[in-house]
Amino acid sequence: MGIARVPGTRKAQVSPATDRSVALQATEPDWKTLYIVGAVAALVAVTLFRRNLSVEVMQFKGFGIIRGVPATWPSSAIEWYTLLQDNTFVGLILLDVVDVINYCLVGLIFLALYGALRRAGKSAMVIATACALVGIGIYLASNQALAILSLSKQYAAATTDAQRSMLLAAGEALLAIQNQGTGYYASFFLVVVAGLVISVVMLRSSVFGKATAIVGIIANGIRLIYLFTLIFGPSTFWIAVPISAPFRVTWYVLSGLGLFKLGQGTPVEAASKQLS
Repeated sequence: MGIARVPGTRKAQVSPATDRSVALQATEPDWKTLYIVGAVAALVAVTLFRRNLSVEVMQFKGFGIIRGVPATWPSSAIEWYTLLQDNTFVGLILLDVVDVINYCLVGLIFLALYGALRRAGKSAMVIATACALVGIGIYLASNQALAILSLSKQYAAATTDAQRSMLLAAGEALLAIQNQGTGYYASFFLVVVAGLVISVVMLRSSVFGKATAIVGIIANGIRLIYLFTLIFGPSTFWIAVPISAPFRVTWYVLSGLGLFKLGQGTPVEAASKQLS
C-alpha cells in the first residue's frame, strides 16, 4: 500500500550555492561589530582627526579660529615647552598628536576591511593588513608629542638650572626623532601600499562596488606619488596634496558606508557571490 503524499509538500532541495550562502550568513555576525566600528572610525577620521591637521592650523591661523597659534613653527625645545605651557591644545596639534589618533582610527578601518574582503583575496588581505599595522606601529613609536608634553611639565616644575639643562637636552633629543622623518616616511609608505592592495582586492569583489575600488586606487596611487615627491622633490610635493585629499576622503567615506551596510547585514548576499 503506497504512502499518500500530502499535496504541496516536497523534499527541499538545497543547492551547494545555498549551503555556502547559509554558511556565510552564519559567520558574518561575528564580524558585524568590527564592521560598525570600522565605519565609525572612517567617518571620524575624515571629519575630526584628519592627518596633517597641524599644517591646516598654521595655514589658517590668520582667521583667528584657533587662538594661541604661533607666527612661526617652534624649532627648539624651549620654544616647544613655552608653547605647550601657554596653550597645550595648540602645541599638541602642531606636534601632530592628531596624526596619532588618525593612525589608530586607520588601524580599525583596515581591520574591518580585512574582515569584509578576506574571502576575495585572503593572501593579499593578510599582507596588506600586516603592512598597515606595522606602518601604524612605526608611526606611533616615532611620534614624540606626548613625551615632549611630559618634559615641558617637568621643565615648568624644575627648580635648578641643572634640571632645566637636562630637560632641554632631553627635549632636543626627542625633537630630533620627531623631525628626522624616517618613521613618518616608512609608516606612510606601508599604509599607502596597504590601501592600494586593498583597493585592488575591492575591484575583484562585489562587497563594496567598483566605484569605491577605483577611488581607492586613485587615492592611494596619488599618495604614493606625493610621498616620492616629498622625499625626492620637496619643493614640488605640495602639488599632490590638494589632488589626493578629495580622493582619500571619498574613499574613506565610501568604505565607511560599505562597512556600515555590512554591519547591518545588508550586502551579505552580494558577498556570498564570491564563493560561488
